[in-house]
Amino acid sequence: MNSRILERASPWVFTVIIFLIWEVSCIIFNINSSVLQPPSAAFAAMFKYWKVFAYNSWVTLWVTMVGFALAVGFGVMLGLLVGWSRTIYRGMYPVMVGFNTIPKVAIVPLLILWFGIGEVPAIITAFLISFFPIVVNIATGLATTEPELEDVLRALGAGKLDIMLKVGIPRALPYFFGSLKVAITLAFVGTVVSETLGANAGLGYLIALEGASFRMANVYAALLLLAFEGVLMYAVFAWVEQRFTKWAFRSQMNAG
Repeated sequence: MNSRILERASPWVFTVIIFLIWEVSCIIFNINSSVLQPPSAAFAAMFKYWKVFAYNSWVTLWVTMVGFALAVGFGVMLGLLVGWSRTIYRGMYPVMVGFNTIPKVAIVPLLILWFGIGEVPAIITAFLISFFPIVVNIATGLATTEPELEDVLRALGAGKLDIMLKVGIPRALPYFFGSLKVAITLAFVGTVVSETLGANAGLGYLIALEGASFRMANVYAALLLLAFEGVLMYAVFAWVEQRFTKWAFRSQMNAG
């Protein structure tokens, strides 16, 4: 019981320790505020301008979630298509890897040129940067089904669709839900990159605006809020992963 309580409290404990080390280091080493702001200054700015930070945090959150939802829908469909056939898998995989290799920051100016300044480029950037892990994990989960198992199922009269529905997709679920945790953090990266380059709201826009005015406490406050949103959504999808694929964590739960 004590170990379970300690395990649940450990993230909070480590977070507090990191903030304390950060705060004390700024005081002891007398670090210039233009170089590094203490967390107390960031929290003070956060509370002072809470309406501004609340609005921009909400903009970043909903833009990210829209782009992420598009990435999940497109990623699932493309992942199922790629995982359906090893020929399709081998043919499309190099194309997807090549596309994913292109830095998305290089695409943002084009999106701003096509769609203008605002939320649309941020949504598309969040989508583009987050769908790849979903596609790869679903396709991997489907493509790694044992050939011996497929042979047995075919001998029992199962078709290609039956094998995918009854074996392939359940097998790919841990891969899929695991990819959501990676994809949601990448979606935030895509949103903020786009907001810093061309937007009129959002935490990325706020970071660029306040940084240009050298209001560094506000910049650090926006960064902390961005980190909080990322951790929160990661925790949500980690809970979803354990909720829907509890059987995959059974050995780990028993070991604990």
